Order: sequence, then structure tokens, then C-alpha cells
Amino acid sequence: MVLETSAGDITVAIETERAPVTAANFLRYVDEDRFDGTVFYRAMVLDWGEQPNGLIQAGTQYDPERTLDPIAHEPTSETGVLHKRGALSMARYAPGTATGDFSILLQDEPSMDADPTSADPEVRAGFAAFGQVVDGMDVVEAIHAMPTDPDKGEGWMKGQMLAQPVTIIDARRIESVTD
Repeated sequence: MVLETSAGDITVAIETERAPVTAANFLRYVDEDRFDGTVFYRAMVLDWGEQPNGLIQAGTQYDPERTLDPIAHEPTSETGVLHKRGALSMARYAPGTATGDFSILLQDEPSMDADPTSADPEVRAGFAAFGQVVDGMDVVEAIHAMPTDPDKGEGWMKGQMLAQPVTIIDARRIESVTD
């Protein structure tokens, strides 16, 4: 499928077999045009590892007109879909709260994968990865490099909000990428 944005196109393959619950949720947002007109609003910069590092985030931002009910959490320990460079991952507050916001990673982020041996329930659950960028990482990197507003955002996300969010013009399935 393709995310046509005001900064360029990002083509992604969605893991419908390995992460069926998360993939079906994402594709429902796509099929019902719930992402069309939303924005990439966040660029989190990590200053360690290979650069650029961090993630960009987009989605419905809990808009009640666009957001569907939360979905069951699919940990990476069950799906095998890991948080590698270009991975798509559902944003969430706690396991089972993911709705219509997602991130795209700039580099491998194994700390986002589930760690079933951890005593911390958040680390044990990790985040749910469900797809991979197959074309357009240059667009992902360009969005990540855009200026952020030091006053936008709350709590630990303060300063991570894009000064000029990037619009998702059209999110749609395409024939040439397996989804």
C-alpha cells in the first residue's frame, strides 16, 4: 500500500499473515479513508546509534470522527515482526490501547520489541510492529529532518511535534506490493 504525503510517497508492505489483528486494523483505517487528511505530526530524534535515528508518527490523534475502537495487542514475541529500520509500529499508551496512530522507524529499535523475560509489563509487551517500508525511506528521513516546535507537545513529547505537519493526502492499497 502507499501513503501519499505532501512530502512524497511512502510504499509499505503490511504483515497480514504474521500480525493479522494489527494489520487488519491498519488496513481498515486505509480502506475507510480514515488516514486521508491526517498528518505526520511527530519526529522523535534519538542522538545515539546510526543517524538519522528515531521515528516519525502519524495518524488520527484520537479524533472521535476517525478513531476506531482499540485492538488487542500483538507482541513481537508472537508475530516475529521486529522493529527494524523502516518498520511500521502501532502507537499506544498501554497494551490493548492502540487505535489509529502509528510510527515508522528510522533505525533498528530492538528496545521496542517484546521481552517476555522482563519483570516490567511494558517491556514484556513491547510495541506491535506490523509492516515495513519498501520504498520511500528518503521521504521518511525528510519528514524526520523537518523542524520541530520547541513549545508543542506535552510531557516527554514536548519539542517532538513538527512545526509544519506533513499531510497524508491518500492512503491506499496498491497491486504491486503484497499487503
